[in-house]
Amino acid sequence: MENQVMICLSEEGAEAERVARLTGYLREELLDLGVVEDVRAAPAGEVPPGARCLDIALVGSLLVGLGKSLTGLSQVVGVLRDWLGRFGDERPSLTLTLDGDTLEISAATDEQVAEAVRIFLEKHSAVGTQT
Repeated sequence: MENQVMICLSEEGAEAERVARLTGYLREELLDLGVVEDVRAAPAGEVPPGARCLDIALVGSLLVGLGKSLTGLSQVVGVLRDWLGRFGDERPSLTLTLDGDTLEISAATDEQVAEAVRIFLEKHSAVGTQT
């Protein structure tokens, strides 16, 4: 799969079943976008270089295939922001890894998340237009 985004979901103190359930809900929302090639659980050993997921955290890990272009990246990130926004203050943490670059969204304000996402998208949109 070209242009894979690794998404790792974690929640402090949560049991594996809860993390798996949340990951399943997130997977469904990403597939509903219609702009991604594939969204699947990340099997052990298929973690892209630079991803910050421990083996035990693979329960909450997804590989999102964006295809040959990165145009769907902003829509994927938009879904992630909306999805996290529904949790209020007790939201899970998400880590996105693309091409060895990692963006962690955890205990940040909405404004901090928006700025970090903007920088991440600008960086990868520029990379995607060069290919």
